[in-house]
Amino acid sequence: MAVHISLVLLFGLILALLLRANKGYGTALVAALFGFYLASTGAAGTIDDLMSALISALPNT
Repeated sequence: MAVHISLVLLFGLILALLLRANKGYGTALVAALFGFYLASTGAAGTIDDLMSALISALPNT
């Protein structure tokens, strides 16, 4: 049985952990991704396609 977690929830959790650890550029990237998914801006579709392509490419490596 697979557990599905929304990307907004996942990025929110990762962002909270990174902010507590105070890591530099990685935190900024996760914050930007979280913002795009949360706000569902016009760029969210493009970013969603990019993340889907990256996720589907991971098992192939």
